[in-house]
Amino acid sequence: MVVSFLRWYNGRLAARPLLTQSITTAVLFATGDITAQQLVDQRGLDKHDFSRTGRMALYGGVVFGPAATTWFNFLSRRITLPNKRAEILARVAVDQSVFAPTMIGLFLSSMATMEGASAQERLEKTWWPALQTNWMVWPFVQTINFAFLPLQYRVLFANVVSIGWNSYLSWVNSK
Repeated sequence: MVVSFLRWYNGRLAARPLLTQSITTAVLFATGDITAQQLVDQRGLDKHDFSRTGRMALYGGVVFGPAATTWFNFLSRRITLPNKRAEILARVAVDQSVFAPTMIGLFLSSMATMEGASAQERLEKTWWPALQTNWMVWPFVQTINFAFLPLQYRVLFANVVSIGWNSYLSWVNSK
């Protein structure tokens, strides 16, 4: 089953890489929100906030998917060092000092805007704690990602790990 999926996914990546990774990201962002609502908040289907899930999918597909795809390509092209360990550490450092703070801020302000809330208030209350939590998880994940996965699978790997992360972000955003 996994081999069939990867064969199908590779075919889609070859034909339309950005679209494939954007759709994959939208689905997995929605999955993270569903996980947050059903497993963390234990809402039940009758109280599930489908518009919240839709906002997560929209953000994932329209913003994060294209941004992450472009970002991983950028890191792969621009951060190249003769020492592979140094290269991996440099990529993780740039990812966590530039991309992570930016994308967490963009996520929180986008969600607030789509909800009709104040983006500034949301950022003031949640950006720094979310970024600190990010730094407890993502440097390790990205080290594995940059060390062991080929470029075409990095967004997919990050998105699969992001099911849990997006559950956390969805939960933080909803508080």
